Formats: sequence, C-alpha cells, structure tokens
Amino acid sequence: MSAKILVVDDNPTNLKLVSDVLAFEGHEILKAVDAEEAQIVLADTLPDLILMDIALPGMDGLTLARKLRADGRTNQIRIVALTAFAMKGDDQKAFDAGCDGYITKPIDTRKLPEQVAGFLAMERSKR
Repeated sequence: MSAKILVVDDNPTNLKLVSDVLAFEGHEILKAVDAEEAQIVLADTLPDLILMDIALPGMDGLTLARKLRADGRTNQIRIVALTAFAMKGDDQKAFDAGCDGYITKPIDTRKLPEQVAGFLAMERSKR
C-alpha cells in the first residue's frame, strides 16, 4: 500500500534516511525541516501519516502535534513521534500531545517499513 507521508526532521541525515527508506517502499514523501515548514506543507496537502521529530527548532514536535489535533482539518492524520528521547515517560508525553505512535532514534531501517505499515493500517481502520 502506497501512502503520502510527511517527514519532519531538522537533521538532514535523518530526514534523508527516513525519506529514502520509505520512498523505496513506494510511498510518496513530503519533507519539512521544522514545524513552520510542516504547517506550510499541510496547508496544501493532507498526508496519510506524519513522522515527526520531537526536538525541532522553534516550535517543537509535541506543540505542533497538539495544534494539529485541535484543528478539524488535520485532527485525523496519524502522527508518529520520531525521537532520540527514550527515557521513561517520554513516550507518554508524545501520546499526551496527540501522537499515535512513538519510534526511537536511531531508526532501524529494517523495521521502519513494517512499523509505518502498522500505523497506516491503524489509520484505515479508524476512519
């Protein structure tokens, strides 16, 4: 199943890695380097899934997740936090902000396609 996925990460290496792995799987990839750019992308198109770094410059990923959940136009998009924060309770902060999932960095490129497929399948059944 091909999906439209927005990847938001301020680290160019992480952005390219995640984008390349998912593009190889046949997904259409949209990219943003911060929350502000992500909002510009979202003004034009609604992806099936957002993979978003939590530690972004300016507005952080959790703040953007809360904004997207409060907006009727974007509140049904699946949001998955991508983060190097792997301390106890960090996943709960992401869920509390409205994220549907949580993937820790460094990204395991062998597992990522399967993880994304799982989140996309959850989205289909939710609608």
